[in-house]
Amino acid sequence: MATERSTIYLKESDYARLSTLLENNSTAPAADLLDDELSRAELVDDASLPEDTVAMGCKVTFSDVNGKETTVTLVYPVDADVAQMKISVLTPVGSALIGLREGDSIDWPMPGGAIRSLRIVSVDAVEEE
Repeated sequence: MATERSTIYLKESDYARLSTLLENNSTAPAADLLDDELSRAELVDDASLPEDTVAMGCKVTFSDVNGKETTVTLVYPVDADVAQMKISVLTPVGSALIGLREGDSIDWPMPGGAIRSLRIVSVDAVEEE
């Protein structure tokens, strides 16, 4: 399990939808990890979320311990598409990213017991369709 970390920030609308998602997908591989993240979240009005905070639909660039950068869009499971680098919030990496801010780092458990260290490089809001 990940070590205890500081508070993350979530938009109230994301929290409500993610809570419902967890109720309907409690057996998904990363459901417990996402539930842990939601339990430490501080909810903010949607308009008050700092721009550098990872929210649903955001394009996020993160680096790993080797400095390799990856850019993904954080989406709900129904919109996930690895070929387009759209990753589900119900994956280990997706649940690790939610609520973090530019410059934040996290050590996160991966399938098979490995730990992945990530650092948020940049966060870009994506226009809602």
